[in-house]
Amino acid sequence: MQVLRLRPSPASACLSIAASRPARPNSHGPSHNRNITETWRKTRGAGCEAGLRLIDDRMSRLFPDVFRNPAIRACMIAIFTFGMAGAMTAPYRSIIGIRELGLSDGLYSFLSFVSAAVNVVISILLGNLADRLGEYRSTMIGACLFGIVGYGMVYAFPTAAVFVISGLLPLPIYGALNSLLFANARAAMHGMSRSDMVTANSGVRAMISLSWVLIPGITGLLLSGASSMLPAYLFAAISCLLCQGIIVFALPRRAATEMAAVHHLTYLGALRQVVSPRISAHICGVALITSTLHLNDALLPLIATGAAHGRLSDVGILVGIVALLEVVFIIIWSRIARKTGQMTALAAGTIIYAVFLSLLGFASEPWHLYALTLLAGIGAAAIISFPITYLQDLIADRPGLGSALISVNIFASAGIGALVFAAGTYVTGYSGTAILSAVTGLSGITLLGLLQKRSAH
Repeated sequence: MQVLRLRPSPASACLSIAASRPARPNSHGPSHNRNITETWRKTRGAGCEAGLRLIDDRMSRLFPDVFRNPAIRACMIAIFTFGMAGAMTAPYRSIIGIRELGLSDGLYSFLSFVSAAVNVVISILLGNLADRLGEYRSTMIGACLFGIVGYGMVYAFPTAAVFVISGLLPLPIYGALNSLLFANARAAMHGMSRSDMVTANSGVRAMISLSWVLIPGITGLLLSGASSMLPAYLFAAISCLLCQGIIVFALPRRAATEMAAVHHLTYLGALRQVVSPRISAHICGVALITSTLHLNDALLPLIATGAAHGRLSDVGILVGIVALLEVVFIIIWSRIARKTGQMTALAAGTIIYAVFLSLLGFASEPWHLYALTLLAGIGAAAIISFPITYLQDLIADRPGLGSALISVNIFASAGIGALVFAAGTYVTGYSGTAILSAVTGLSGITLLGLLQKRSAH
């Protein structure tokens, strides 16, 4: 029987050889022995340091140094809990509002539009306020309180009037927490290189995708036997409470003081800066690109259960697969952007997503949709991550106001998506609208390229 022997390390081999040798008389005295011992200690210490450096290098490849920043780490955890609240309620919001509480389809649509508009205005105002204060903790804590109240009141008092009131004020204010968390992370990036900023923003954004991968399925499982979906709002209120706890106890105090705006803007001045021609042109380009995500959200279920002859269960599986791929490829895209630059990476991602949408228009079997998930995940990961840094850079000296452009873009892209969907379905079918969506995204990256070219000249 052979005995398997592990290969000894050089250090252990030296020790075993030294131990096996017979002791010899000491001819050099105690000082010589001390020198040998000291040399051995230095050699062993250098070897340990080299090993630690190797481990640290490998860990840095998996987890870049930017994620060691306490403020960025806290923002990542907080935005995960923020995403939890949306992931718990968004899939069931229309069911609760229309079927359980009796809102009409028209009233629900109007409420969704007004709620989104209020969120944009509140995000700009709170972002400007945070810039003037030079810190983001107080505004984020206040936004969390509105989330706790907004979700809690719907669960505690389930009536149509309470649902409408919650959707008009408390929840839009809570929605501003998204841009505030990105603003706080941006302030913590002060002094970092541009590539590190892109990596950090990608990591923060990936946490929202991760929450959408994990939470909807868990919520659906917990409520599978329930007669009402209202407990989802209770779960969301608890997630808001968790988010507030992270901000209060884990977020470093006054992490963004050094980024306080030197010249304060009035609230009307902040609104004027956002709608200025220079800012609006860039937002329009980004919104054209990100509108493709909204269009896919509307088209995928319709094509899957229509032209592709799939089932509703296929839609849930497809969305879950793409969300999981997004988490993976957000990190991969951040590494690619370090070498190619942000605009080149965004252009590549937009083209990939346009190819996906074009092929989606030709899908005629369920397996076609599953085959397209890889393209969808790769392209969507670029589209949801790179615009964050791009928009923040438009007002780089004001992290709060610059990050509020994220909410402006969400509103604008949803509006563009609605117009393209209405026009496409009027002229052609869902498959033709998917191809039109691809053209929309490509026109957006073309516009951004022209703007960048003009600014370079």
